[in-house]
Amino acid sequence: MTTATGPEPPEPPGLRWLVPGLLATASVSLFLGLFLPFFHVRKFWIFEDAVSAVGGILSLFDAGEYFLFVVIGVFTIIFPISKIVLLSLIWMDRRLKSDRVRRLQIWVSHLGKWSMLDVFVVAVLLVMIRAATGMADMTVGVGLYLFTAAIMINQVASSIVDRILRVDEPQPGRRRSSRPE
Repeated sequence: MTTATGPEPPEPPGLRWLVPGLLATASVSLFLGLFLPFFHVRKFWIFEDAVSAVGGILSLFDAGEYFLFVVIGVFTIIFPISKIVLLSLIWMDRRLKSDRVRRLQIWVSHLGKWSMLDVFVVAVLLVMIRAATGMADMTVGVGLYLFTAAIMINQVASSIVDRILRVDEPQPGRRRSSRPE
């Protein structure tokens, strides 16, 4: 591809598939993490219950805890999915260097500032459940690990995309030359 300033520099080998691979891995991890058990609670050494993120959020709604339902639902489900979708759109349009890509990058930047809050919310819930269960034994389920991995992978993909877009932007005071140096 050729730009107004000359031929576009080639991407490093493997980068073409790295970000889509990270985003696909984050998507699968997030989906599984939301529906697989976050916690296993055993009461009186007999009764066992597995709680997933989605199940826990829905139980907040059923219990009439609408504020917590909305807050935890937004930070645990909506924000991570939105960030994956926005990063995918940016990655597909990255070569266009359009205003749309810049606007999407700003949105991802804003979401990124809140991205670890969902992990914090889950950690607070874990502590609250452990404190409230008393006679119950609680263990962390695979869903929590997958969910946390999805958030971290998403952060790595976001950092890579941000770095690529920053490298492609002309720096103030520096002019791109169309002739080789």
